[in-house]
Parts: sequence; C-alpha cells; structure tokens
Amino acid sequence: MNTKLQSFMDRIKGKKIAIIGAGISNRPLISWLYPFNQDLTVFDMLESDDARLQKTQNDFNREGIHLHWITGKDYLDQLQGFDLIFRTPKMRLDTAPILRELDKGVVITSEIKLFTELCPAPIYAVTGSDGKTTTTTLISEILKEAGYTVYTGGNIGTPLLDQIAKIRPEDRVVLELSSFQLMDMAPNPKVAVITNIIPNHLDFHLDFAEYIDAKKNMILHQTNDSVLVLNAEDPVSFNLKTVSKAELRLFNNQDKDLTTAYREGKALWLQKADEAPKHIVDERDVLLPGSFNLDNILAAALATLDDVPLEAVERVAKTFKGVPHRMELVKDLHDVRWYNSSVDSSPMRTIRTLSAFEERHLPLILITGGQDKNSDYTGLGQAILKATNRIILSGQNAELIRHTIEEESAINEYDFSALQLIEVNDYEEAVQLAARWSMPGDAVLLSPAGTSYDRFHHFEERGEYFRDLVTSL
Repeated sequence: MNTKLQSFMDRIKGKKIAIIGAGISNRPLISWLYPFNQDLTVFDMLESDDARLQKTQNDFNREGIHLHWITGKDYLDQLQGFDLIFRTPKMRLDTAPILRELDKGVVITSEIKLFTELCPAPIYAVTGSDGKTTTTTLISEILKEAGYTVYTGGNIGTPLLDQIAKIRPEDRVVLELSSFQLMDMAPNPKVAVITNIIPNHLDFHLDFAEYIDAKKNMILHQTNDSVLVLNAEDPVSFNLKTVSKAELRLFNNQDKDLTTAYREGKALWLQKADEAPKHIVDERDVLLPGSFNLDNILAAALATLDDVPLEAVERVAKTFKGVPHRMELVKDLHDVRWYNSSVDSSPMRTIRTLSAFEERHLPLILITGGQDKNSDYTGLGQAILKATNRIILSGQNAELIRHTIEEESAINEYDFSALQLIEVNDYEEAVQLAARWSMPGDAVLLSPAGTSYDRFHHFEERGEYFRDLVTSL
C-alpha cells in the first residue's frame, strides 16, 4: 500500500481545490481528484464560448464530473479562498495572483510535482535543452527490454498521476522534465540525466540564469545513493556537477576514475571506474542517424547501468526507430526510408536534423516548409545544400527557404540552377513527387523549418498527417 498516497487523500478531504488550466496535464488530474473531493474549481483563460473549452466541459459532464468553472480574460481575479492550488506548467510562480496566495500560506503545486512526491518506484529524470525526449524514451525502452514494468511521462506528453495507485516499488518510472515544470520542484530522482543546457525558452524565463536554475532543481536534492549523468562536452551542464551529492557519471568522456561512456573506433563504449571498457554497439548498427543520437544512447546506457545488462542497450540501439515526429522512421518501401521530423519547427532544428543525414552520407530528398515565426534562416541554405540537391518546398515560409538557399548557394559558389527544387501546394503533392524522385538507397525527410500553424493545430497533427500519406503509398 502507498502510504504517501493515502496520507494525501486524507489531507484533501473537505478542502477547496483550484486547478489552473484544463490542458493536457491537468485533465487527467481533474478526473483523478474528483472521486476524492468534488469541490474542484477550474480556472481557464479561454472564453466561455470557446469551442475547445466547451468540448472539455462536455467531456467531463459525460464522465459525471461536475466542476465549477471560472473562465475568460480576468479568470485569475477570483483565485482566492482555496486550500490547494494546482498550477499549469507554463504559469510563472511570480504571477501576481499566485504570489498573493503564496503569501497567505496556500499550497501551490502541480500534477508532476505531486506525482514525484507520491511515487513509490525509483524515478529516472531527464532534462536538457536538446535530446531529452529521445533519451527519456531510450531509457524506458532499455528498462522494458530488461523486463521491468515501466511508466513513462512528464513533459513527454503523458501525465502519470492518475496511474499512481498502480505503480509498485519494483517498477520503474522515467520522467522528462521541462524547465517550466522544474521551477518549483525539489525531487530526488534515483537517476538524473541532463543532456545539455543552451539558451532556450527565454520568452518565458527572465534570463538564461533562471533557466539554468530551473534545470538545477532536478539535482539539488539528490543523495549519495543517487546517480547523476552529465555531458562532459557541454560546459554549462557539466559545471552543475558540484551541486549534487550523487555518483557522477559522464558521457563523451573517458576517465578511469569515473564511470563513463564514449565513442571510439566507430563504436560506443562504457567503462566503469578501474575496469576494462565494455563494447555497447557499433555505430553502423545504430538505426537512428545523427551523432547527437549516439550521445543519447551513451546517456541512456549510463542511466540504466545498475538495472540492466549492456546487451539490452545494444538491442534497443539496433532497433529503436525514434520518437514520433523526431527523425522517426515511418516506412522502408522499396529500399527507400521515409522519415518524419515534424518537430523541426525552426530553421535551427532542421539544420541539426540535416547534419545527421549528412553524417551518414545518405542520399536525401528533403520536404520542407511551414509557418514562419520571425526566425533567423542563416545557415539553413548551406545545411540543405550540403545534405541534398533534391528539395520540395511546401508551406507559408517556402519563399524564405528558397531565398536562403539561393543566397547561400552564391556565397558557397554552388550552381543554384542545378538544384531539383520545386514548390508544391500541399503535402499530398510533396509525398507523391518524392516517391517519383526516389531510388533504392534514398531517404526522404520531412523537416519543415517552421511551425505547423499554417495548416495544422500542432506539429503532432502535421507529423501524423505526413505519416498517413507515407504509409498509404
């Protein structure tokens, strides 16, 4: 029996509870809380006549969950008189109504914060600016390969609090944690992984220092029986090694006094302190392209070292097709591999993805284009030209991409007229054209270099649409 869970349930009886936001993470929270306390008030900034809000309300009513709702532009003005408040991840703690309630001694928490406090199983926590979703998923798959029952969630899109009663001490929990989620958390994960830290989300955080501090929260309260995995080649996250009491393990490093994982001789290796190196997998056998994905495998191998044999890491590395919408291998048809990287919603993400295909020397057809978000396209043209001469444009920023290709081809003395570059109206045309262009041994990649909002609600919808088109070929 989970005594922490029972204690929480006892404490909330008769309490007034507020939930800010009825989004992805809080809808399961509401359904989970309701049987134990029906005095729930949901605050949401959407107007009462918004179709999305009405659908959410109707869904709850059909489940027999009848809630108090406060909505609209000034929805937080009435955030008073509550004993417990659950914030949405993207709500800052220094928001005036939140500060007012904190000063009164009201407990402010979140779905993921409460989950980490109640979870009875060991937690593997992953954060970083790049690669955290893939690393989180790799750790989960490796643990499953070794026979564990694994619960994977957090920022990866799956809230877990409504499953807390099923989780046993012998199970394993893997969480991707964002800076938004970590701002008010003080977890003590069994294993913490920080992939890297570079400036990100500075439209939310006051500055880069605050962003780093949020990431730091994940490891501040680790104890000496915990593990911290860091990237030796990333100076910002590497410097955090002094704030955790946990055992330090490094990837992209070979240090005989530490447990490390590294690349050497076109292979991945793991070496425990004062032991001989052990082979993980040959690089050529790793299904995912990109040196950064090799980093993710190294990090996952170090994270799972105490729980699984290296053979489990090798099997996953050879078969893992990627996280949906992140260089995801959708289909291998007539020896042509089709990849969906719909998550590439900026030129920089597309540049990074293209580098992975260039490293593998894969003949490539690129489908690109989405909605511009006032992005800097510098370097995108050069990255495209290095990776391929077959380009299909489709999207609101198609002309911006064409312009940067033309401009940077002149700088690099490349004959722009020699490119196969065609703009089409939609992804249906793009996929059909790519299919006609492709030959055995080719790869076809969707990497939009823009957001999805010119045609879709989010990048997942865009990626699923592309996937459907490809699987129907």
